[in-house]
Amino acid sequence: MLGASLNKVFDYFKSRWQSSWNYSLWALLIFPLSPLVGAVTVGFVSLITWLKQSCKINRRPLNWGFALLSVLLIVSAGFAQDKTAAFLGLFNFLPFFLLFAAHSALIQTFAQLRQMAWALVIGSVPVVILGFGQLFLGWSFKFQIFWVVLSWTVRPGGNPPGRIASFFLHANTFAAYLTIVFILGLGLWLEQWAWGIKGGGAGSGGRRGKFFSLLPAPCSPASYTPAPFLFLTVAVIADFVALIFTNSRNGWAIAIFACLAYALYQGWRILVGGVAAIVSSVLLAAFAPLPVAHIFRGVVPAFFWARLNDDMYPNRPVALMRKTQWEFAWSLAQQHPLTGWGLRSFSTLYNAKMQIPLGHPHNLFLMLSAETGFLNALLFCGLLAWILITGVQLLQKSKYINTGDRLIFFSYLLAFVGWILLNTVDVTLFDFRLNALSWLIVAAICGVIDRYSQKDRLRSHQN
Repeated sequence: MLGASLNKVFDYFKSRWQSSWNYSLWALLIFPLSPLVGAVTVGFVSLITWLKQSCKINRRPLNWGFALLSVLLIVSAGFAQDKTAAFLGLFNFLPFFLLFAAHSALIQTFAQLRQMAWALVIGSVPVVILGFGQLFLGWSFKFQIFWVVLSWTVRPGGNPPGRIASFFLHANTFAAYLTIVFILGLGLWLEQWAWGIKGGGAGSGGRRGKFFSLLPAPCSPASYTPAPFLFLTVAVIADFVALIFTNSRNGWAIAIFACLAYALYQGWRILVGGVAAIVSSVLLAAFAPLPVAHIFRGVVPAFFWARLNDDMYPNRPVALMRKTQWEFAWSLAQQHPLTGWGLRSFSTLYNAKMQIPLGHPHNLFLMLSAETGFLNALLFCGLLAWILITGVQLLQKSKYINTGDRLIFFSYLLAFVGWILLNTVDVTLFDFRLNALSWLIVAAICGVIDRYSQKDRLRSHQN
C-alpha cells in the first residue's frame, strides 16, 4: 500500500513537472495584471522543478556561486544596524536566486525562449491599452478582487502626472518593464520578418501545450502566416510609443541602444546611420551651445530635448539628482566596506542626511556596495558578468545553433544587457514583477548555455 501511494505521488509530481513550463508561461501572461497569482504560479513551478531536478540543479557551479552569495548576504544582514529591515531586504534576493536555479534547469530550448517572449508581448497589450486610456482619456479606477489577488489601480493622467504608468506604481517602473518587452518583441518581429522574406525559417521544436502550441514557430515555408507578423508590428509600435510617453530618459536611451544593436546584428548600415543621425540631432538640441542648439530645436520637439537636459523640470532639489545619490552611496560603502550598512538602510540614512525621502540610490551596484559591502557587490557583478560573457561566447562559437535560433538568443542577451543598464541608473528589484521577469530572462539564458555548452564539449571530446 505504501509503495503504491508513493508511486502515485511520484506520478503526480512527474505530470506536474511536464506541464510546469506551460504554467510558467501563464504566469508571464498574467504577471502585470495579478502579481500575486503570477508569484504563486512561478513559486509552484520552481518547487516542482526542484523536486524533479534537484541533482542537476545542485551540480551547477553557477548555482554554487549564488548559494555563496546568499550566505554572505545573510551574514551581512547580521551586522546591520537595523537587522529587521536587513533581513526583510533578503526577500528581494534569496527567493529569486531559487527561482533562477529552478528555471535555468527547466528552460533548455530556443522554442521555450520564443514562447516566453510571445507570452510577455501578448501580456503587455492590455497594460499598454490601459496606460493610453490613463494618459489620454483620463481613465481612473481602483478594482480589487479578494484584496490582492486581482488589484488594479489606475491614476488619471499618470504617475507622476503627465507620465504614463498604467498598473505600475511609477512611470520609471513601467518604462523598465516596457524596455524589456520591447527588446524581446522586436527580436520576434525581426524573426517573423525574416521568415516572411525568405519563405519560412528553421525554428526549434519543443513540447508545447494547448494555448501555447498556437504560438508561431514555423519550420517550413508552408507554415508561415502573416497574422503573427501583423500582431507583432502593432504590439511593438504600441510598446515603443508607450515607452516614449513614460518620459523616462533611461528607457529612451536603452530602446535606442537596442535598435542600434539589432541593426548592427542584421548588417543594416543605412538604418544605423539614420538612427545615429536622429540621436545626434536630439543630443545637439539638448546640450549644444545655444546658437547650435536653436537650429536643431526648430526640428526636434521640446518634449525630447527639454526632458534630456532637465529644462522640462527646472530647479529640482540637489538631493534628487542622481549624482548626489551616487556620491552618498559611495561614501557609505567606503565607511563600511566589508559588511555594509544593511539592506534597506540607504533610505533611512539618506533621509537623515538630506531631509528628503528617497527609496534607493538609483544604482543597484552602488546600493549593494553601500548596504552589503564590496565583497557581495563584486561577487554579484562577477556572476552576472560570467553569464553574459559565456552567453556571448556560445552565440559566437557554438556549432549547434542555427541562424534563426541565434537571433532569439541574441534578443535575450540584449534584454539582459538592457536590464544591467537600467540598474546602473535605477533599481528594478523593488517591483516584484520586474524582479521576477529579470531573473526568468537570466535563467532562460543560463539554461540554454548549459545545454548547448554540453553539446559542444561532447563534440570536442569525440573529435
